[in-house]
Amino acid sequence: MKATFYALAGAAFISGANMRLFDSLLPTIADDFAVAPTVASVVVTSFTLAYGLFQIVHGPLGDRVGRLRTVAIAMFIACLGSLGSAIAPTLPELTMLRFITGIGAAGIIPVAMAWIGDHSTYENRQATLGRFIGFTLTGQIVGPALGGALAEWLSWRDVFYLFAAAFLCVSLALLKLDHDERKQAASSEDGPRPMRSSKNVLHTYLEILRAPWARIVLLTVFIEGMLFYGTFAYTGAWLKETFDLPYFIIGATLAGFGLGGVFYSFSVRWLLRRLREPAFVLGGALVLLVFYLCLPFSPVWHVVAPLCVASGFGFYMLHNTLQTKATEMYPAARGTAVCVFALSLFLGQAMGVALFGRTIASFGYTLNFVATGFALLLLAIWFARKLRHHPP
Repeated sequence: MKATFYALAGAAFISGANMRLFDSLLPTIADDFAVAPTVASVVVTSFTLAYGLFQIVHGPLGDRVGRLRTVAIAMFIACLGSLGSAIAPTLPELTMLRFITGIGAAGIIPVAMAWIGDHSTYENRQATLGRFIGFTLTGQIVGPALGGALAEWLSWRDVFYLFAAAFLCVSLALLKLDHDERKQAASSEDGPRPMRSSKNVLHTYLEILRAPWARIVLLTVFIEGMLFYGTFAYTGAWLKETFDLPYFIIGATLAGFGLGGVFYSFSVRWLLRRLREPAFVLGGALVLLVFYLCLPFSPVWHVVAPLCVASGFGFYMLHNTLQTKATEMYPAARGTAVCVFALSLFLGQAMGVALFGRTIASFGYTLNFVATGFALLLLAIWFARKLRHHPP
């Protein structure tokens, strides 16, 4: 399992870096195509749209043909999209190729989480998922810095060549591991085998949505995504309006969120020895409450950086508990269930950004930040009560 876990963790690292690549590349791509950054941002929108929509494809595919094979195929699609992006002659073609990359990227992290669910006991799963997410977050931290440095020294097109090679190498490694796993399973009757769903995909989705506990988990992650990401998306704008900081300092400050998530991944085993799941949920929400109460009253911008680190730690205390529960929502089609979970988070995030854009314009940042902190705490209290009545 160890070699496969690290191969999937490598895939998550590359996928995380790829997600945040345009944080640093957008200005230079806009210059190259002679358009404003707001126009060039269509490449980000196309990737995000594909990433959200194709969750509903990769989950059932993983249940039918196997997790490792699905992630390997997804990595290969992302490789082709990245290779095409490197040679795209126009902005519309780059937009289309980033959409293709998003199709592949959608099948990496959620399906890998389903594989972890298949191959770990429930007692160890939250710690294993925490380590896995740590690789993703490290990629999200490294991605913008790596992309910006390579674009500065070489060209933004060389960045995509590098990612194409990385996607291809891990894809081939996963195909080899998948082949070895199937060969071993064919020659041995011992040991647990991942479940394979043969049901109609629509029927599987309906069964997941009919399950009362699954609906609770999906509703919770939807509201979590709407509240947290809906307001956190405007933290950079608040920093700019309040302190008039350069954009690179704003980006470095907000990167503290990912760093906090990495700190959580290192400490999750220690925390699990001391806290039960409801305490994880409530503890994470309390940290987020402190973040949202302190953020709008920060006297200097230097205070915001450690607050962002704390927000990442608190968010993943809450969110990783939800991820762990998502792997048990519907074990007979775990890949489909985890991808429905990811889609719920994505939809909540999209709705939250739109909603809070209007409420911030009407009522300002302070009221929205404070209200979000208390709303997340209320959500955590409600979900913690549900957890106590739904033990592992």
